[in-house]
Amino acid sequence: MPGVRKIVQVPSGIAVIADTFWQAKVARDALRIDWDEGAMQSFSTTEMMQQFRERAKSPGVSVRKEGDASTALAGAAKKIAAVYEVPYLSHLMMEPLNCVVDLRQDSCEVWTGSQFQTIDRANAAKTASLPNEKVQLHSTFLGGGFGRRATPQSDFVVEAVHVAKALGPPAKVKVVWTREDDMRGGWYRPAFLHAIEGGIDASGNPVSWTSRSVGQSIMTGTPFEAMMQGKAYDPASVEGIGDLAYAIPNLAIESHQINVNVPVQWLRSVGHSHTAFAVECFIDEVLEATGQDPVAGRLALMSKAPRAAGVLRAVADLARWSGPGPVNGRARGVAVVESFDSFIAQIAEVSAESGGEPKVHKVWCAVDCGVPVNPDIIRAQMEGGIGFGLGHILYAEQTLDEGRPVAGNFDTYRSLRINEMPEVDVTIVASTEKPSGVGEPGVPPIGPAVANAMAKLGVGRPRQLPVLRGGSV
Repeated sequence: MPGVRKIVQVPSGIAVIADTFWQAKVARDALRIDWDEGAMQSFSTTEMMQQFRERAKSPGVSVRKEGDASTALAGAAKKIAAVYEVPYLSHLMMEPLNCVVDLRQDSCEVWTGSQFQTIDRANAAKTASLPNEKVQLHSTFLGGGFGRRATPQSDFVVEAVHVAKALGPPAKVKVVWTREDDMRGGWYRPAFLHAIEGGIDASGNPVSWTSRSVGQSIMTGTPFEAMMQGKAYDPASVEGIGDLAYAIPNLAIESHQINVNVPVQWLRSVGHSHTAFAVECFIDEVLEATGQDPVAGRLALMSKAPRAAGVLRAVADLARWSGPGPVNGRARGVAVVESFDSFIAQIAEVSAESGGEPKVHKVWCAVDCGVPVNPDIIRAQMEGGIGFGLGHILYAEQTLDEGRPVAGNFDTYRSLRINEMPEVDVTIVASTEKPSGVGEPGVPPIGPAVANAMAKLGVGRPRQLPVLRGGSV
């Protein structure tokens, strides 16, 4: 075919080397390849989640234990139980993965958008059989990353070096992944299930909380496994729930770490991207069952979390909170999350379309990130995090059927559209604490805030994400 230089097998598959990207893509599409489907050929996420549900019925590895949660639950005047499920997620960078490699006999230069320069350089050197000092990595603009360009295996960088080696040094190649390549061959935010039970005494006070999470580790098998420090669970998978901020006297936090041969890694806000949804929705259900206001009820349980209480008061003042409603067809939901040493509270104002589809009109956000170094950046990151998180909780999921990822582009993997972005009002809480993160903490609260508002609208409380595919609506 025109422009095609070489077709070679590399460790990650088959590479077509051509003069232009389009020539390479058209030639690749024309290839007939007999693949070994492997052990995952019958895998489906539907069956996997059913296995997660079964696993959650048995005790897991203890993450945190205080008091006697089972005894307190047995003696509680009222019991509440809920199961929350979240799917695999693609990182959805606007610029798909790409990498340029100039490979010589005794040197290698790499140009790419990277969140892991040190590891990417080392993996490129190992692949090229060169010492680290003979490899130079030039960092370009990311075009989006959200964790995808921080893969411990440096997959897209290593692939480019392998293609250059196959062409034979000296060789200059640019490897480009299409949107479909990234969505169907990417590393995903792991799917998770959270089963929570709570007990309430005769006075309406929560007295017990038992949580079991089921999902994959993002650290096992990577250079970061040492951070687990011999624990039988991945700390990243339980962050935000293992350190529950609410003062409940009897706690049992447990984890089931499942081995699934689907590549997973961190996505913007890491474990908080799924634990916040479960925690903040469940505490809302507890407060609803006891007839308490979502803001006042949370504040009553925050005796040991003064900064979380501070942002909750700040966002309530900003939104002129007078209750969740609904008022004039709109209801408000609230969520508070600490992540990356920053405290974020959000209130979402939501209405329901004729089919029950939620429409988010406005989001109020309060952030305590320590000393605010650049207020404009802080506000921008909160706005971006809200849009990012909102698209995921409403629409996004990657399912697998017969071992293959189903969604491949924006026609099958829905994201938030610009006309759906709500108005956002951000207030920054004055603080003398050390500066902390703002790039990730804006994401986790928006999901439960919207879900909690939906519950007040009477259209069902979503416990399965995304809201508009497989959820309550």
